[in-house]
Order: sequence, then structure tokens, then C-alpha cells
Amino acid sequence: MSTRLIRKEVDEALVAFVDRQRPALLGISDELAPMLATLDGLLAGGKRLRPAFCYWAWHGAGGGARPELVTAAASLELLQASALIHDDVMDASDTRRGQPSVHRRFEAMHREQGRPGAAAQFGEGAAILLGDLCLAWSGEMFESSGLEPDRLARGRAVYDLMRTEVMAGQYLDMLEGTRDTGTVDTALRVVEYKSAKYTIERPLHLGAALAGAPLEVTGALSAYGLPLGVAFQLRDDVLGVFGDPAETGKPAGDDLREGKRTVLVALTLERADAAQAAMMRTYLGDPGLDEAGVTALRTIIEETGGLAACEAMIDRYAAESGAALEGAPLTEEARGALGELMIAATARRV
Repeated sequence: MSTRLIRKEVDEALVAFVDRQRPALLGISDELAPMLATLDGLLAGGKRLRPAFCYWAWHGAGGGARPELVTAAASLELLQASALIHDDVMDASDTRRGQPSVHRRFEAMHREQGRPGAAAQFGEGAAILLGDLCLAWSGEMFESSGLEPDRLARGRAVYDLMRTEVMAGQYLDMLEGTRDTGTVDTALRVVEYKSAKYTIERPLHLGAALAGAPLEVTGALSAYGLPLGVAFQLRDDVLGVFGDPAETGKPAGDDLREGKRTVLVALTLERADAAQAAMMRTYLGDPGLDEAGVTALRTIIEETGGLAACEAMIDRYAAESGAALEGAPLTEEARGALGELMIAATARRV
């Protein structure tokens, strides 16, 4: 079964769940229809990485073909939707996946309808509530997936830990943005908890727990998943500065305007001279940074060797992940699928 088919099945499970929820929400008020329409639009995109890692860990640990497992894994996309919505509010992001971010959608609706009050405040409030709804629905979708109670009980501990870690990572990310001098180590701490564990390691652990896998399998999945998660986020950080907007869904250099203290930025500042460091600190986080400013910062990142150092880190973490996968006590089919996912997560180049 290909990873492409998994995406199709995840999409179908998400549509079915939201459609089941729709009548109850609209029964409260038809004025909630824009909430559902916005969620439908957000859920239509995405790589479906978290459900895929969960699915293949389940199969790698000997789990059989179970549609209930696909539903449980697909619930991770609602958790991701919650995280993305809230992240965009905190970062004041205008776009997500090439479309207006959720809070901007509601802000525009407020203006178009000529409502009194502050449109921006309404947009942020509506987005926070939709993010909260997605978080609640993620748990409901998981619990109502149809898997046996003992399986759900094993998975619930992982699910709860995953939600705690991503929120802790998000706070650490915000805190990192307030530092004048971040380091590679502090940036990597954010990567580990906001992205690496949340995107890959914990979804793998969830699939393994649902399958009743032994500790040997869980440990092997960590050895594969954690370094891959770091490599995946480092690749996203590079694309956030140098990527094609058609691929990233955000304007070129948006991470620079948002002032994200990524590993890429920390590597650059470690290598920058006084003038280069001063320019980075002056313009990093400037929401009005124009194309010329983005180009200037990109030049510093390249000339200092920050970009090359980040690419080297991606290669090292990916190699570590690949070596762990080779010896993992998983089914051959699962190792093949997880190898494909490793390439998809790290092989994108600028």
C-alpha cells in the first residue's frame, strides 16, 4: 500500500468526521457556517505526514489492515490544524498554504459585513476558538475511531504527551524570539519539542502503542524518528528563507519578517562579523522588510556559511535516521514506506 493511498484514506476519514460533526454545530446556529467552511478549506491541504508515520509504525509493529486505525491516525490532522491556526495568530502570519490565514479570513469577513468593532481583534478571537474546536475534535475523533478500548488506552498516553510537548515547544519558540542572542542549542531545543517529536517521533510512538509494540520497537522508532524530525524542521527553516512561495505557501522570506530564531539564523550569527550581525539583528523581525532587505539577509546567511552549515546538519541527521531504520525490527514493507517518507521530509532543496 503506497503512502499516496494513505493520504487518500486520511482525507476521506477527515471529511467523514467533519460531516458527522456538521449538523450539531449548525444546529446551534447557522452563523457558525463560516467556521466550518474555513476548517474545510484548511483541512483540504497538508502533507498528511503525521498520520502516515502513525500508520506505518502500526504496520511495522505487526498491525493489520484496519480502517479504524486510519481514523485514529487522521485525528492528528485536526491537532495539526489547531496548532497551525494558533501559530499563525501568534506570528501574525497573513497566509497559510497559499491562502489567507484563518484569522485574516475572519478579519476580512468582519470588514465585508460592515460590523462594528475592531476587525483584527474579531479575526484573532474567531481563529483562537476554531483552533480550540479542532483541538477538542482531535481527541473526539481519536476516541471514536472504533479501536478497542485497551488499544485506545495505550495510545491515549502518547497522544496526551504529544499535545503537552507541542504546546511547551510553542512557548519556547515564542521565548526564543525575545532573545537578543539565541544559540544553536536553544534553537535546537525548540526544534525538538515543537516539531521533531510532534511531527514524527510521537506519531510513530502512537502507531506502535496502538499496535501493542514492545519497547524494542518503540526505541528503534525513536532512533529513526527524532533525528528525522530535526532534519525535517531544519529543511523547513531553510525553505522559510530561500524557498519558492509556490511550494511553501508563504511569501518569500516570511520567516525573516516574523523574526523566527531558527537554527539557520543561530548558525549565521555564530559566523557573522560585527557588521553582518548588526544587520541581521536590525532587520530580523521587521514586518515591513521588503524584497531588497530579504535579499540582503539571504546574502549574509550564504556568505557567512550559515546556509551550508544548516545543510550539513540536515545531511547528518538524515543519515543518522537512515542508519537507524536499516536495523529497525519492523516489517519490510514498513521500512520501505518509512524510507520513502524520510526522503520526502528531507530531500527538498532550494
